[in-house]
Amino acid sequence: MADTVPVRCPSCRRDHVFASPVYPCACGAPLAPPLLHAPPERITHRTWTDDWVTVRCLACGRQDHWPQPELGCPCGTVLRIPVRPVSTPGPGAPDTMPFAARPWHIPLPRTATVPRPSFRPVTIRTARDAVTAAALYLKWLGFQDVVQPEVRPLSGIDLRGPGLVAQVDPSTRPATLRDVECLWLNGLSVSAAGVFFSLAGYADDARSRADDLGVPLFVMDLTGSPQPVNAAADELISTGA
Repeated sequence: MADTVPVRCPSCRRDHVFASPVYPCACGAPLAPPLLHAPPERITHRTWTDDWVTVRCLACGRQDHWPQPELGCPCGTVLRIPVRPVSTPGPGAPDTMPFAARPWHIPLPRTATVPRPSFRPVTIRTARDAVTAAALYLKWLGFQDVVQPEVRPLSGIDLRGPGLVAQVDPSTRPATLRDVECLWLNGLSVSAAGVFFSLAGYADDARSRADDLGVPLFVMDLTGSPQPVNAAADELISTGA
């Protein structure tokens, strides 16, 4: 059950009642960041670290990162709502809980025919070619009605289909931890599987986080042939067959 706390805006002194957002844990239980009855913090400068909090599931004990709860006051002030640290047990909660360390993923489709024909790649010369190559590969895996928008949205999602969101990074830098987490959150918001394609590979922490979240990672060369780089990608190839 979500926590609620009274919040007073330090700018206009307006009173609010804030309810903690509820997210689905990997075990299936609803998870809400436990709120502290403490003054909120006015957000004047954002950092990636401050935008995330570690929350422990009371059902399975798993610890994971979720968006920091925020409240937007009508006066224009944005407030960061304090969350109880995982090291601080709540009322009636045990001091320690088991941690479920197993990876998890959103179920992936099993719609491709068996056996699949050989994949026919397209040569990558431009960023648009990279997105096209990824779209063809996803269709080859069995995803249906994969759509490529004419203009890349601000979310960075280059491809969408039923139960699918995919991001294609054609840059010369390895994909970052933030790239992977943003893709996963976009998929989570629409109950879809997230798949990542990169031409320059992935930072070590990005690969580790993708393994934790079950996000399939593929790397592409200029021939347009995606190659799996983690177990989730291998599984996607298998379950698509």
